[in-house]
Amino acid sequence: MTAGTVVWVETHDGLSLEGELVLPAGAVGGAVILHPHPLYGGDLANPVVAAMARGFAEAGFATLRVNFRGVGASDGEHGGGEAERLDAAGALDLLASVIADGPLVLAGYSFGADVALAVVHPRIEAWLAVAPPLAVLPATSCIAARDHRRKVLLVPEHDQFDPPARVAERIEGWEATTVEIVAMADHFLGASTGAVAAAAARLGASLVS
Repeated sequence: MTAGTVVWVETHDGLSLEGELVLPAGAVGGAVILHPHPLYGGDLANPVVAAMARGFAEAGFATLRVNFRGVGASDGEHGGGEAERLDAAGALDLLASVIADGPLVLAGYSFGADVALAVVHPRIEAWLAVAPPLAVLPATSCIAARDHRRKVLLVPEHDQFDPPARVAERIEGWEATTVEIVAMADHFLGASTGAVAAAAARLGASLVS
């Protein structure tokens, strides 16, 4: 995978966030990828986040990974998931300015998946939520649930927080939502990053086919 370039994402509340942009020649789309919970060591270098970036790159997408506020060299402090919505929005604005045409995906893993599902943007064509613990944010925050655009939830078969059966209950009534199960995996997806990359590649390819 092509080495990334450090970029700075400006949020609507005036913070500057550290990001890594990979922009292949002739990119056909782009994906913003959000990391897991920062209070438990999550950052943009997380292996599952890297796997999503690898998969989207295989589909010809530019990728932007961003450290949430208070993580790494990013300004600010942890905002409990609500303030991080502004981080995602700022990253989408930056990537949309770089990718003039083509679909954008907002993707995330664990805490980052919940944040992704709480953000809408006019350029988004789909969401990819990997191992989303859907109870982290209030149900009313998951505004993507009521959006007509495509949502793919990648759920580990043995997820310790929200296993497939519980996810199915939580998303009842959501629009345009598909659940894919990662067999034999738990929430941390240690041996299943290949499956995560493949899911990202499939989604990206489907949006440009």
